[in-house]
Amino acid sequence: MKKGKDIDREERETAANEPLSPVSQLFVLPGLYCVIVLTLGFKTRCNPSAIVEGIKNTWIKLPRFSSKVEMKKNGQAVWVPVTVRVEDHVIVPDLDHFNIENPDQFIEDYTSNIASTPMDMSRPLWEFHVLNVKTSSAKSVGIGKLHHSLGDGVSLMSLLLASSRKVSDPKAPPTTTATKKHADSSAKGWWCIRRFWLVINIIFRTLIELFKFWLTLCFMRDTKTPLMSEPGDTVRPRKCINRIISLDDVKMIKNTMEMKVNDVLLGMTQAGLSRYLSKKSVDDDMATGKKKVRLRGTVAVNLRPDTKIEDLTNMMEKGSKCRWGNFVGIVIFPLWVRGEDDPLEYVRKAKSTMDMKRISMEALILYGLVKCIMKIFGDKAAENIVKRVFGHTTLTFSSVMGPKEEVSLFDHPMSYVTATASGGPQALIIHFVSYVDKIIINLAVDTTVIPDPHQLCDDLVESLSIIKLAALEKGVHNMEV
Repeated sequence: MKKGKDIDREERETAANEPLSPVSQLFVLPGLYCVIVLTLGFKTRCNPSAIVEGIKNTWIKLPRFSSKVEMKKNGQAVWVPVTVRVEDHVIVPDLDHFNIENPDQFIEDYTSNIASTPMDMSRPLWEFHVLNVKTSSAKSVGIGKLHHSLGDGVSLMSLLLASSRKVSDPKAPPTTTATKKHADSSAKGWWCIRRFWLVINIIFRTLIELFKFWLTLCFMRDTKTPLMSEPGDTVRPRKCINRIISLDDVKMIKNTMEMKVNDVLLGMTQAGLSRYLSKKSVDDDMATGKKKVRLRGTVAVNLRPDTKIEDLTNMMEKGSKCRWGNFVGIVIFPLWVRGEDDPLEYVRKAKSTMDMKRISMEALILYGLVKCIMKIFGDKAAENIVKRVFGHTTLTFSSVMGPKEEVSLFDHPMSYVTATASGGPQALIIHFVSYVDKIIINLAVDTTVIPDPHQLCDDLVESLSIIKLAALEKGVHNMEV
């Protein structure tokens, strides 16, 4: 029988040689370098000592936050546990508050700067900045910079949830809305027929989407627009901006149109991009919508079976059913970019396309394909494929569901939470994060391609207002009928 010390030593040696997951391995490659910037607005001044102590009691318990990435001779990246001094990762800049004329602009510039600054790969890949700067939305701001190899948006949101507590009940963890599966009450015979037809539909739709993916990989590139980066563009500095919109407005459109929140957000994105391109395009036919524009986005898809709060907060514990790390696939989403007399057509088109994507196995198969390519042909082959797909499309879109009630992080009540990714060959990355009754739009923009990101953000917000008015008119009309 092995002694306790021998068992502990074996566990440490195993942890020291734990390889990165396939997707995490891609993110440490220079051509696909990517970081996630998490911005938290607090309702009180931030206490750096409380932040340090809170991180010691939560984040550091996650092995990846106390490990560095090391490349072995065979080219495989592994997690290597190291001793972490949390104070070295919590940064409190010495600010000249009297010379900060526009706090919102200062935070935006500061966030963009740290997002564009390469991380030190010789130590654990995270840092947290504390800025006691009062903005229009918060009394202080905390900015977390985390390398994407640590985890995807769902994993990092789970970390935030596990570290937070309800403002209304300081001992209780926050809650989110879980996806509910409805039982089918149909007769058994009809159920079998419907299930058989669903399987056929899934196979057919998956084959079509995989064929489109193959075309994209080989030669099919998006139309050159003011949003499209040049072929062969590498990772460039990004401008990170955000805007807060009403979740209630989005839900009103969702209920009126009988669709999901993501459908509304995609529809709003299509409308906003159409408005922006109509102003920027030098091609009259493109500006008026007469010329067909191929503009597609890679949409991040969480491959976990559910996102219940119980699984999210326990994801870091050994044996959890929910997976920590990068367990995310992508689907290539064709965006409806053209002028429409009826603003609701943008959300209808988004729902129609997403309904087809939801029954496809595209995201899961592409995730498995990347794993197989890395295993058989190596990291470089997988890197070239991923870069080619992102280089042939215009933007990336994702959304993450946050707390639905006010929470505090390490005894700091939050007013908002926002996140964005920075990296990759695309000139535009769009993220949506919900918090209580808000949705925060986050743009990471290559300003050498898109020099006026605030105009683009304005167009997205204005498009939501226009769609909301159209939905209200539709709701009133339905009531009259």
